[in-house]
Amino acid sequence: MAPATLLGTTVDPASAGLVDRFGRRAIDLRVSLTERCNLRCTYCMPAAGLPFAPDDALMTAAEIERLVRIGSSRFGVRKVRFTGGEPMLRHDLVDVIARCAALPDAPELSLTTNAIGLAHRAQALYNAGLRRVNVSLDTVDPDVFTTVTRRPFLDKVIAGLSAAHDAGLDIKVNAVLLRGINDEAAPELLRWCLDRGYELRFIEQMPLDPDHAWDRTEMVTAAETRALLASSFVLTPDEAPRDGAPAERYRVQDARSGASLGTVGIIASITESFCADCTRTRLTADGNVRSCLFSDAETDVLGPMRAGVSDDDLAELWRRAMWAKPRDHGDDSDELVHPTRGMSAIGG
Repeated sequence: MAPATLLGTTVDPASAGLVDRFGRRAIDLRVSLTERCNLRCTYCMPAAGLPFAPDDALMTAAEIERLVRIGSSRFGVRKVRFTGGEPMLRHDLVDVIARCAALPDAPELSLTTNAIGLAHRAQALYNAGLRRVNVSLDTVDPDVFTTVTRRPFLDKVIAGLSAAHDAGLDIKVNAVLLRGINDEAAPELLRWCLDRGYELRFIEQMPLDPDHAWDRTEMVTAAETRALLASSFVLTPDEAPRDGAPAERYRVQDARSGASLGTVGIIASITESFCADCTRTRLTADGNVRSCLFSDAETDVLGPMRAGVSDDDLAELWRRAMWAKPRDHGDDSDELVHPTRGMSAIGG
């Protein structure tokens, strides 16, 4: 592998961590724990569900621990977020968290979840070392929630959020706006989150549905989201450095009183791409390195690991996978790639 330029300095990819051809370094790891989910959100999964990989094809807690250790100790990974599917469906979730929190170079641990079941496990997860949850919640209207998720579980999600707060976990809420369904209620959802101390982040709908029904013309854009919120709030760009974070953060003031209410984030994955500053690397639940959310390119590390290869060999496989990371949106051209695997199979 030839040297790359990172922050103006020529670096050797064999020794500089997880760098790519464009000088980006991955220090944020997303680890999917399962492909299964107990919701059937219209933009993520068909109503009848999907065929899921069998349990013995997924990484075990010990295998996840080993890969997180390699990521943190060899590559300088500082943040790990566990995703799915729905990671709360892993019976050994607390064990996974505890193992990774006990590593010598333990990264900051967080979890993306729909919060169903979190009410009963939030304290145990915090005690194990989890420090933040990102909860997917598109609406606080029970009927709209049922329409979007095809499940009547809004009360369970709200109970999970409350339990996470009581346990001491930091909370972010992730919402996807769907035209004609929940978009006009965006100000209501933001106020609901601000009143409870949750940081809301609106995410542009991405082409990650296995049905390939995504239509860019129907997507509620970041610009439209800001316009929807302007009816009730004044948004001022946050001056804090973004540092590769996907969300553009805004300080929020009440449009009538001028009172400062908190912050909101908007993730414009499609219309205001932040690929040039990407710091992420991914592991699918079945043990594949995926350097880009949109790319179909994957590198199997679970098979070699079960075949007995060394940490050096696994690290080299991971380095090579990241070196091939595409420029943006899954490709080195200006085309937006619609990946074959859906979000539940890739991991959020």
